[in-house]
Amino acid sequence: METSLTRRAIRLLAGLWLFALGTVLALRAGLGVPPWDVLHDGIRQNTPLSFGVAVIAIGVLLVLVSALFGVRPGPGTIANMLLIGAFEDLMLWTRIGAELDGAYTVARVAAALAGVAVVGLGSALYIGANLGAGPRDSLMVLAATKLGVRVGLARAAIEGTALLTGWLLGGAVGLGTLLFVVSIGPSVDVFFRLFRMEADGRRAEVVAERTAA
Repeated sequence: METSLTRRAIRLLAGLWLFALGTVLALRAGLGVPPWDVLHDGIRQNTPLSFGVAVIAIGVLLVLVSALFGVRPGPGTIANMLLIGAFEDLMLWTRIGAELDGAYTVARVAAALAGVAVVGLGSALYIGANLGAGPRDSLMVLAATKLGVRVGLARAAIEGTALLTGWLLGGAVGLGTLLFVVSIGPSVDVFFRLFRMEADGRRAEVVAERTAA
């Protein structure tokens, strides 16, 4: 049991680190960032907060709101809330990917698409750790439950609100934002299939065994 928990913790940390790396690639590409990060970027531009601290601040707010309505955070929720922003600030501080600033457009598009792939891999890893949904996922579940709508509709409405708010604050919206919106679903799906995971993060063979029992 202890070994299993250690493996899940390692998987969680690796997933969060990769998620942060994918976001930094999108930032460095300079073509626009994912919807939630448009909001984070808008906050960064209008406050003394760094990009990563803005990510953490929004995460804390979402966890508190979800908790008030009965969605209890797990250890993975707290790790997601704190570590993605910390990892992003650390990577930005090290100047990783900074050479993309003067790169040709084709290289920047390639970096943005690579960022989507890395976010997809990171998402599959941390969700598969089964240690709790991320703050934004918790809000999605809360909205779907309280409003009686499908999860996909709840997610689209929430991300659309984050995107619009971030855009009004001056966040980076562009081709990269569109590429992320169109590509992130297929990217996550590829890695879910690769790791033989169900939609809730459990491995397919585990689900099959429990169903047979």
